[in-house]
Amino acid sequence: MSCPDGCATPWWADILHTLLEWGLAVRGVWRLLRALTHLVSGLLTILMLFPWLSATRREQQVQRWSQRMVHQLGIALDVQGQPAQDGPLLIVANHISWLDITALHAACYCRFVSKADVKAWPLIGALAKGIGTLFIQRESRRDAQRVVHTMAQSLLDGDVLAVFPEGTTGDGDTLLPFHANLLQAAISADAPIQPVALQYLQAKTGQRSKAVSYVGDETLVGSVWRTVASPHAIAVRISFGTPQLCAGRDRRVWAQDLAHAIEQMRRSGPGPQTTGH
Repeated sequence: MSCPDGCATPWWADILHTLLEWGLAVRGVWRLLRALTHLVSGLLTILMLFPWLSATRREQQVQRWSQRMVHQLGIALDVQGQPAQDGPLLIVANHISWLDITALHAACYCRFVSKADVKAWPLIGALAKGIGTLFIQRESRRDAQRVVHTMAQSLLDGDVLAVFPEGTTGDGDTLLPFHANLLQAAISADAPIQPVALQYLQAKTGQRSKAVSYVGDETLVGSVWRTVASPHAIAVRISFGTPQLCAGRDRRVWAQDLAHAIEQMRRSGPGPQTTGH
């Protein structure tokens, strides 16, 4: 029954709204505490256990830890397509959030190329370094050449690498222009590239979620809090495309083709069908 004009809001409505807000805040704090505890356990694993493990066992540990972290943050994992199992391979993905690296690691192990700023992030920087991340000074052409050479050698050694060719996070609605420089490593090593599309969605509706956004003036702390305290269940959809060789393309043309492939994956597919949580 609708309320007649001029009537007051029921006395219990404000109480219910306050309780809901408190409930979301409590759940957010609980998720945050679980995630921080898991973050510390990951760092201890790297410091105390990794030196004694084979490369294969370290990779398995990274993937299991990442799957658990996604779960601790209350996010469902939806993997579509076939993640790479072996190298040499370069994964190229769009970039939306601070969570992208962990989400991709939950789907498959790979070594990331990341901006050098990440090294200074508390705990996360140490974790990134411990799992073999290659860091690059984006403003330095000489450093970019060094990283391309290191990437090419890693590919020749059979590694699976991953890059975000946009160079920074986007809003999740549109792709930023792809920078082609790092793709030279795949050309030099004659290695295939697998396009991967990342999307953060409301699990029930399939609509894009902005909770995990980390773009422009948004702060890392604010983005993390929006994620753990979101009133909507969030799913990260990771769509793996078909690996492709350069086939005579130069890196700029290849970058455009990869961007097109990722955009096509972002625009297709049914609602979330979670494979993990």
